Order: sequence, then structure tokens, then C-alpha cells
Amino acid sequence: MARIARLQALTVPEIEAIKDASLAILRNTGILVHHEEMLRLLGEAGAQVDTQHRIARLPERLVMDSVGRAGKQYVLYGRDRTRTARFGSGDLVLMSSPGQYAWIDLDTGRRRPATMEDTRDAIRLGDALENITIVGAMAQPESLSEKYRDVVLTGELVKRTGKPTRCWVRNGATARYLLEIHRTVAGGAEALRAHPMVEAFLEPISPLQLPKDGLDIVREFAQAGQPVSIGPMAMTAGTAPGTLAGTLAQENGEILAGIVITQLLAPGTPITYGGIPHIMDPRTGICSFGSPEQGLMAAAMVQIARSYGFPVYINVGLTDAKLPDAQAGMEKAATLLLGVLAGADTFGHCGICGTDHAGSLLWLAFDDELMSYIQRLARGFAVDSEHLATAVVHSVGPAGNFLAEEHTVRHFREDLWLPSPVWTRQPYDPWQIEGATSCADRLRGRVRDILASHAAQPLDEALSREIDRIVASATRALR
Repeated sequence: MARIARLQALTVPEIEAIKDASLAILRNTGILVHHEEMLRLLGEAGAQVDTQHRIARLPERLVMDSVGRAGKQYVLYGRDRTRTARFGSGDLVLMSSPGQYAWIDLDTGRRRPATMEDTRDAIRLGDALENITIVGAMAQPESLSEKYRDVVLTGELVKRTGKPTRCWVRNGATARYLLEIHRTVAGGAEALRAHPMVEAFLEPISPLQLPKDGLDIVREFAQAGQPVSIGPMAMTAGTAPGTLAGTLAQENGEILAGIVITQLLAPGTPITYGGIPHIMDPRTGICSFGSPEQGLMAAAMVQIARSYGFPVYINVGLTDAKLPDAQAGMEKAATLLLGVLAGADTFGHCGICGTDHAGSLLWLAFDDELMSYIQRLARGFAVDSEHLATAVVHSVGPAGNFLAEEHTVRHFREDLWLPSPVWTRQPYDPWQIEGATSCADRLRGRVRDILASHAAQPLDEALSREIDRIVASATRALR
């Protein structure tokens, strides 16, 4: 049963017009590169470099050659190599947030600073949830110094889940320790290159800047044979033009600039195209995660990315709401459905309350359930002689029923989505007798049940001690 026909936000001429505008921006305006070595590489590759202002203007040939060299498909492996995230293969990949500074307490519903125990709970929950493909650290515990926090969190992740993992990487120095952890788990540098476990995330700073720390991270990861995801967050009417088309053209240009540098560092490095623009709300002056424009631009970015051949990451399934209420349901479902039907590979980080206001186990469970629903919509249904079932209709005849038919037993699990107990389909009176619970109530109960019962496959003790040694070394060296 194939995924239903893809949604299209742009015509082919519109896609080409946006791509041409991006090439004009890179050729005439250029990109500000906060990294001397990368400026040098760009100049040697044929870019026009203004060293005084650190601006590189990129010719079309350099850009398109880089797009052609870049890898378009890859697999991320967990320490359990049967648990993978496939990019460019038609899979739907969900990732829990790499980390939020604040936390919504599961019991009180109040926002507070994140702790190490929150991270451990989030990893356990992410490991258990069926639709979470990549487990993020979710929390940024304030008890850990930012100088080495990502190293500690990476150690926790690989010890506590068999799935692929992600946390925010601080800089090139911490990236080296993260890669050492993954090499240890994979079985060495060549094993990690053959079975990538983690990808770098480069976020160009809009408008038109490539940050030094981000480029250092990309260099470490790409040269270690790990994929790179590139995703600027251009914001319409703030850090990008006040039109959606202008925002898309700038965002695409920023991604293309990141691809050029990645391919200069390590030709053939696989890329995920992160088309994640937002709008600036004109009343509050802050970024919106749940606007209708978010869904429209995401669908358009999928088409642009696909025209180059790249797997795509978009920010959908998010919300500006602070509670799992009607606004959250509408914003999350509408934008995620647009993104899935457009054909994206991976989607906005799961478990986020509002516009990066906090991480939450409740929101992570919410996102897992939503993806289950959306997957069923995207799968469509079969129309052939077996599924049209005219022979069965004839056999049952008028005024009969189909409950006991072998055809029904054979097909109902295939055609009908059977929700978890988080969803209610009860009659009103039984629902009321059982406590008149809300969806949030039932989600909270499911989270507690998982935390009480789930345990990930343990890591080998010798490997665990080696990871602890690497983390301890990093905390001493990076103080």
C-alpha cells in the first residue's frame, strides 16, 4: 500500500524561479563566513572572496558542482544496528528534541530548569516510543557546564538507548569527544564511517552568515564520515524578507552555501536539506512555530530540496501553544500533515512546549501519537478486486453484516487504524464513569507507565566504562 500522492505548494516554474533567485543572492550578495580557513577554501575553489569583510560570493558552477557531489541517501545506526534512521528512502523519521533549557514538570505542569533526571527519563521514554526514530537528549541540565555538557549527554544517550541519538554540539572541541564516544561504540573509526551513528547540524545564521563554531563542527563530523544536516531558521519579516517567496530564496541560498563548504571539506558527504524557515509574528516580534505559513513554506521547501535530490528536514508538527489544547492539536496536525504529504523525511523536533519554551515528556508522547495518526493518513488505501470486495458484498447480501466474514478478519487490521488507549472512542457514559479524562490525562498516564516499566537494552559494561572515561577526560580538559 503506497503513500498517497504528494502535495505540491509550488509549480515547477516557481521552484526554478526560487532556485535562480538563490543563485543570484549567492553570486551577487554573497555569504558572510566567520571562519578564515573556510574563506580560504572557498577562494581556492573559485569563489570571489572579500577577506576584509569576510564575504564570499559563490559562482553558480561551484554551487551546482557541490550539489552534484553531495550524498543524497544515508542511514544512521543506533548502537543496536537493527535500529536505524533512513534518510532518502521514503521513511518518516521522528527525532526527540536535542535539548531544551527549561522543562515542564510531568506532575505539576509548571516550568522549571531541566535536570539530569529529566534527560534520563526522556531517553527512556524516547527509547520506548514506537514512532520516535532518533532519541534526543531533550533536556539541557543547568547543573552541567555548557563547556562539556554535550559530551556528558552523549554518554548518557548511547548508554541508555539502542536507537540513533542526537544532542546539540557546542563546538569543534566537544565534537571530537562526541566522535570518540561514537567510535568506541561502533568499534573504531572505519566502523563508524561504514555505519554512521550521528550527524552534524549546521545552522546558518540568517541573513546569510555561516558561524565559526558550526563550521568547526561540520569539519570534524564530515571528515569522520558522518552526514551533515543544514538548516537555517530564516524568519519572514525579521531575518528574511517580508514575503514567503523571498524567505524561501534566501533560506535556500543559505543551505546551498553550507553544502558548498561541506563538499570542499569532504566530497560526497551525505546531506539532509533542512528547510526550516519561520515567520516573525508582527504583534509579538517573536518566532512562530504553528502558523499556517509554517506549513506552506515547509511544503515548498520539500519540493525545492527534492528538485536537487536531497532528503529533507522541515519544522512541522510544532505549536505556539503552551498546553496540549485545541490550538496545539490544530497547529501540530495541520502542519505535520502538510509536511508528510509533501514528502519530507524528517520533521520538527518532538517534545517541545511552545516556541522552544521548554521540553516535556507529555509533549513527546503527544507527538508520538500524532505521528501514528498521520502515518495512517499518508499510507492511503488499496483499490483492487480483492479490496473492492464485490464477491463478499454479494455473499452477505442486503440486511446482512460483515463481522464474521473471513475477508473482514483478513483485512480490517490492514485498512483500519487501531489507536492506543490514549485516544477515546467510548460511548459518553463509560467515558464519564472511568473519570471523564482528557487526552492529556491519558497521555500523562501512559508516560508514567512507560517510565515505571521500560528499560533499554543495557550497554556492555566494558564499553560503558570506556565511555565514562571519555566523558571524564572531556570534563577535565574543557573546564
